[in-house]
Amino acid sequence: MPLLTTSGAATLAYTDTGPPPGRPDAPTVVFGHGLLFGGWMFRPQTASLSADYRCVTLDWRGQGDSPRAPGGYDMDTLTADVRALLDALGTGPVHFVGLSMGGFVGMRLAARHPEWLCSLSLLATTADGLTPARSRSFRQLALVHRLVGIGPVRGRAAAMAFGASFLRSPESGPVLAEWERRLRRSDRAGIADAVRGVAGHPPIGAELGRVTVPTLVLVGEEDTSTPPSDAAGIAARIPGARLERIPRAGHTLTLERPEAVTPALRAFLATA
Repeated sequence: MPLLTTSGAATLAYTDTGPPPGRPDAPTVVFGHGLLFGGWMFRPQTASLSADYRCVTLDWRGQGDSPRAPGGYDMDTLTADVRALLDALGTGPVHFVGLSMGGFVGMRLAARHPEWLCSLSLLATTADGLTPARSRSFRQLALVHRLVGIGPVRGRAAAMAFGASFLRSPESGPVLAEWERRLRRSDRAGIADAVRGVAGHPPIGAELGRVTVPTLVLVGEEDTSTPPSDAAGIAARIPGARLERIPRAGHTLTLERPEAVTPALRAFLATA
């Protein structure tokens, strides 16, 4: 994967499909992943959309193929990392797709830097921060993973990341195996920093009224981490936002139900 070094000395891994053949001015779609994943969680979407769009994924600090950074795991710094990537690639305004913590960043982009965006797609995310109990749970997960790895918390983490229907399905086996394999090769300290960054991130709900770009809000009906009520709250606060629910999907709906998520994104991007 190519690497970008920011002015804050963070090294970030990203992927870039480049413009489709014969379409040098095709719009760019940037994907921001969820906690404990990387840009690979959008593989079904980039494989399809790259026929019509330039598709870019970014691995947040300390996750995926991005090494641990000395600091800057807060959502504001990650927002600045997106700007650094856009500047480096010379994309101009982009369509931004953010899942979970990627959505935390996406909402900040849209509310504070609308000139960077053409549209916003928010998947499985929340604008209200974490409850104290959930924040404590995340910090405990970070500590255990830092000390002994993913093994002891794998089941708990999987239940947070995936829906019940998917976990019962035979199709989940290869996805779960890849997820665990990628987590095991990641820097534990970097993952812990990222988890703590999510656990303590401040809400953004009060700023959603400033979002003016076309917005799609997608949520899995079995999402227990950021449930449909959170998605409805986001859509209600963004003028003109479109809300869609994906049946039999949990928090990682891009991998659980790509046959539903990808067409929804494609239809939205065509109108945005």
